[in-house]
Amino acid sequence: MKYYVATILTKGKREEIPLYAKDKKEANDYAKLKYSGIIIKVVEGQEPLEAQLKRFQANLFQNIKKRKIKPDTLIASIRQLAVMTNAGISIYDSLSEIAESTDDQALEHVFGRLADDINSGHSLSASMENFRFELGNLTIAMVELGEKTGNLDESLYALADMLEEIRSNFIKFKKAMAYPRNVMIAMAIAFTILISFVVPKFKSIFDSLKVELPLPTQILLTLEHLFNNYGLYVIAGLFLSFSLFKYMIRNYTHIRFGWHKFLLKAYLIKNIIKFSTLNRFTLVFSELIRAGIPIAEALETAIGMIDNLPLKQKLLSVRRTVEKGGTLNSGLKDTKLFENMVIQMVRAGEDSGTLDTMIQKVAEYYKMRFDAIIDGLSDAIEPIMLVIIAAMVILLALGIFLPIWGMGAAVGG
Repeated sequence: MKYYVATILTKGKREEIPLYAKDKKEANDYAKLKYSGIIIKVVEGQEPLEAQLKRFQANLFQNIKKRKIKPDTLIASIRQLAVMTNAGISIYDSLSEIAESTDDQALEHVFGRLADDINSGHSLSASMENFRFELGNLTIAMVELGEKTGNLDESLYALADMLEEIRSNFIKFKKAMAYPRNVMIAMAIAFTILISFVVPKFKSIFDSLKVELPLPTQILLTLEHLFNNYGLYVIAGLFLSFSLFKYMIRNYTHIRFGWHKFLLKAYLIKNIIKFSTLNRFTLVFSELIRAGIPIAEALETAIGMIDNLPLKQKLLSVRRTVEKGGTLNSGLKDTKLFENMVIQMVRAGEDSGTLDTMIQKVAEYYKMRFDAIIDGLSDAIEPIMLVIIAAMVILLALGIFLPIWGMGAAVGG
């Protein structure tokens, strides 16, 4: 974004107003849109140091906190936008009305900018590309569908339903994780208290023995030393490492690809990601096919809303297969993501001309698989939780009692 100065004559007074834009034409359009009066000239200027510092501070804060829109607020605004669009209200007026009436600052900012872009002649989906993080890939994909078919209100209604389903699944996931999470937090607090206050009491006894301590005791004493002497540094180091890791994932594609690839191999997480992604992909794809969009174009739009890069890469090969004249079922089969039953359903849909119906049934199948995983999440996590708790208890017990037993045996001998 470049820095421009617009000279405007308003109410007999000459004012110079700074603004940011990609080029001079956009700066002119923005000045006409936002400010009343006669625009004398718009010229590119040297950004003042104070403005540079303010912009740097704003960008830094935005990169840390990114203006994420709350899911409930986004769903309500999408549904409101669908109702207003269905009533014949223009997109610009609808977006402006929602932006002015909301209390969510992130939504106000995003919808306000979208309204400005619409007024400048951009399409809604193209404007949303600048807010992919805030709105999500699924939102942009469904808006593209509405623009291509001319039924934007229907696409927005369907989008609101999908977002509500995703929100519902997330709430179910949180509820399923509540018990294991609370147990692990309680164990972590208990372990920290024991390390910080109980182990030091035994440390002086162990030091007086002047013998080689067993490995569990050495681990406990090392942890006690780290907690009591470098606890704040360890917490700060963990926080900085986590922040750096998030920054690298967001800004470096190859690191994000590697992380996503690792998640697809992780216990339990791999199935959650796989089935939720395939459910959304097939759901959007079936909507596109039903609307009459060509298969290759429908694949491009549906694949565009996928977040996991390895899955996205595999599904892109399906589009290439279709573009070369191959069948959809052969392209899906080559990815090795879909079961043989699903491939047969797609083949039957292609042969009978009911591909949209078959793809929708596939989407329902993956939703069923995903729901089954969420419902059984607590049972699946219990073995891991038990292993971690057992490891912590055994470490504490052996670390404290092994030297005492050794001392007792020495006294008895």
